[in-house]
Amino acid sequence: MPVTQKQKGIIYMILSALSFAAMQVVVRLTREIPTMEQIFMRNLFILIAACYMIHRNGGSYFGERKYQVGLFGRSVSGFLGLVTLFYASSHAAQGDVTILNKLSPIFVTLLAVVFMKEKMLPIQVPALALSVLGASIVFRPSFQSNPLPLVMALLSALTSGIAYTLLGYLKDKVDAMTIIMHFSTFSVVGSLPFMIGNFVVPSLSQLLFLILIGVFGSLGQAFITYAYRYAPASEISIYNYSGILFSLLFGLIVLGEPVKFTSMIGGALIAAASLMVFVYSSRIGKKI
Repeated sequence: MPVTQKQKGIIYMILSALSFAAMQVVVRLTREIPTMEQIFMRNLFILIAACYMIHRNGGSYFGERKYQVGLFGRSVSGFLGLVTLFYASSHAAQGDVTILNKLSPIFVTLLAVVFMKEKMLPIQVPALALSVLGASIVFRPSFQSNPLPLVMALLSALTSGIAYTLLGYLKDKVDAMTIIMHFSTFSVVGSLPFMIGNFVVPSLSQLLFLILIGVFGSLGQAFITYAYRYAPASEISIYNYSGILFSLLFGLIVLGEPVKFTSMIGGALIAAASLMVFVYSSRIGKKI
């Protein structure tokens, strides 16, 4: 049975969530390294990998002039999404930050419907609501943190939503590696000024972890870029919630964090939301 375009998009989205969940575990293990240094190393590795792929396979490094507005919009919003997320993670309760950041697929759906004229399936409204409820239960947010970091976490969800929506817009216009090259170059250059006077020379083990951040970040970036090339943003962004389950699993195995009953309930709600969209799409005759 051949794999459809939408199935490819879903698979790539789940693989992206898996990669980013692995990256976050490694970031947790390198807390002694300043945030902007982590962001720099993450994107430097992606930049090198993208440059190699473009050199080997051919293509444009930074895209045609007529697509620069979309490319810069994706790069700026993606970089701001990283900066605001890392800032929020450093200054607020992780549960608060995570639940707010997981609102990004909702922004993706809304932005895709409004600006890209993608059609929202009727089932997606309750499915998205169920996903938010499940995420809230999984992370048990207290919302008792300093307001500024929480605002930054919300901005991270919004800017990430803008970045992912622009990926959908660029999918048939610009090669995936060109998009990645553009974003990683902008992020490397953008993080440099913040490293001045705050650079920490990593130990050998920290350097290894920083390289792993780059590896997993590269994979996550590539997978999510291809995901939005194969399927509409409003239909596959919900699968980004699978990252919550991967994070729970990695937390248990790598960090020894126990999986609580509320986490299992929340995870079940998120899985149910994805299943709702899948079953509904199949029954109305959409290829999935």
